[in-house]
Amino acid sequence: MSQKTYDVLRGIAQAAANSYDGALDDDGNPIEIGLKREQGHPVHDSRNMDGFKVRVDGNHLIVTYQNDIQLKTIAGLEEELESIMKDISSHLKKEYKKITGNTLSLTDEGEVDADVVKISNVRATCTANKIYKIGGLEGVDDKLESSSDRLEKNFKTFIELGAWGSAPQNKDQKGQH
Repeated sequence: MSQKTYDVLRGIAQAAANSYDGALDDDGNPIEIGLKREQGHPVHDSRNMDGFKVRVDGNHLIVTYQNDIQLKTIAGLEEELESIMKDISSHLKKEYKKITGNTLSLTDEGEVDADVVKISNVRATCTANKIYKIGGLEGVDDKLESSSDRLEKNFKTFIELGAWGSAPQNKDQKGQH
């Protein structure tokens, strides 16, 4: 892994680490990411507990968002999740820029993949994933691309190198009893 790739990954990890619940900016104000937990008064109002985490797979950043929701709010959930993921990626880019002085390139790789599980007749838990391609990584494989091309290339190389070896010299001889 090159030093540049290591620095990009370290910057992403630090940007995500600076985003915990209750984190403060340089002026002592709470950091606002765009999550539901930031809405309302922390003591007087019932807070909505949600959060996110990030992980890297090859040259992709996978953002996972988790939230407890009421069943009656499921209508329009996909648009809401897309908006929250946009806020999270924007926050990560801003935080990355503040930490490293460089820009972070995150390219959207598709729609939000959400899993909603009913807990009771009133509540459900939602776990959503969104994949972004990280720009500027050197020497990192695209692990989410189709593996058939890699498999076919490896198999062709295997056959060209003699596959399972050459036929045995005594192949045409009948066995001795």
